[in-house]
Order: sequence, then C-alpha cells, then structure tokens
Amino acid sequence: MHAPRLTPDILLRAYAEGLFPMAERRDDPALYWVSPEKRGIFPLDAFHVPRRLARTIRSNKFAVTADAAFADVMRACAAPTKGREETWINDEILRLYTALHAGGHAHSLECWRDKKLVGGLYGVRLGGAFFGESMFSRETDASKVALAHLIARLKRGGFTLLDAQFLTEHLARFGAIEISRKKYLAILSKAIATPAYWPASSGNVGIFSSAPALGETGLTGATATTDGSWLGALVLQLITQTS
Repeated sequence: MHAPRLTPDILLRAYAEGLFPMAERRDDPALYWVSPEKRGIFPLDAFHVPRRLARTIRSNKFAVTADAAFADVMRACAAPTKGREETWINDEILRLYTALHAGGHAHSLECWRDKKLVGGLYGVRLGGAFFGESMFSRETDASKVALAHLIARLKRGGFTLLDAQFLTEHLARFGAIEISRKKYLAILSKAIATPAYWPASSGNVGIFSSAPALGETGLTGATATTDGSWLGALVLQLITQTS
C-alpha cells in the first residue's frame, strides 16, 4: 500500500502507531508504510561495546557532534557505497525528515576527522522513544562510534526505547534484539508517554561536574570540548550506568 503525500505531523502519528515509510529505491518517488512482524530494538542498558571500539571511543579519534549537519548526514546515508549500491532514501524522505529536524523531532550525530564528515546517523524522537533511521561510515568504526554516542545521549535524556527497525547480524553484535510486533507496540506506547529530552546540541553541552543537576546523577570530570562535542570518557561512563 503506497502512502499519500506525507506531512511531518502525519509521519509522527504513524511512528506512534509503529509505522515508518520507505521507498523501494532512491530514484523511486513513491513511499510505502512498513510495520515489521519482528522488530529490532536496542535495550539501552544492555548495549555492548567491544573492547577495541571502547579504545577508539576513549581515544577521541573522531569529534562527535549533534545536529551540526543533519542534511549532510541524510545525504551521506542516501548515497550508494560499495556493497550498498541501492538505498531506500529518496527525495521525499529527505524532504520529510529535514522538516522533522527543523521542528525539533529528528536529530543527527556526526563524526568528524580533520574537519571532514566521516560518519554519522539520524533518527526521529517521540516522547521517550528514538527511532534510528540510517547510518553511514567513510572511515572504520565511525558509524559505530556514532551509535555509541547515541546510546549515551538517550540514556542521559531519559529515553526508554531505541528502535532499530530490523535486526541485523551487525546490530546484534552490539546488543540489539528482535521482538514481536505486539510486544513492540506495548513498549512503544509506554516509551512515547515517558518524558525525555534530547541533550543540548553541540556548542551548548557545557562541562558536566560531580554536582547533581535537575535531579540527575552527576558525572565526574571535564567531559565536553569547547565546541560542545562529548568526550569518549563521558560516553563510556553513560553507557555503563544502569537505570
């Protein structure tokens, strides 16, 4: 069933019902609704960081920002790459999600190296649910670092659901699991009703201290750079904290 021309409001209502749009191909203007029988999700307290990836995160090899280049991240996700010659992100998807971003309902994380965009991801938020849409990598581990930073931000902001849409062998390595549509919809309903916030965009993060703020448990040490990107030590600390 093909969807009519969508608006950001219709799209958000669809996400609340467990639906999301896709295109058959990048050059196909039509969209269709998807609601998988089996849904991939990340339990936020069970995200697994392999030892080598933890070293990369801690080294701050990549500068990771939030919402600094949303459209560029989407275009990079849409671009064909070796082993992924065809993508599902068409011009209509680009239009819709950049509008969601402008309205504060979609976010991106960017990985930079030598001031070049080398990896990242983007997704949609609704209440305490975050729907991961796509990621890309131009350097080894860049998208994995972006995913770890996403988990840290979601935990910091009080989110309870990270929807991965489909379970892949790659995502399962980091703790993603597959659940039934019925179970997913029950989790989704609770997550949407959960108050959560997207931590400040790059440039406004500041330095966390050991003093509790807004009722949250404080974090130790200087954990943000002057441009607002989070340091790896903070990310690993947040990931290992349990709720």
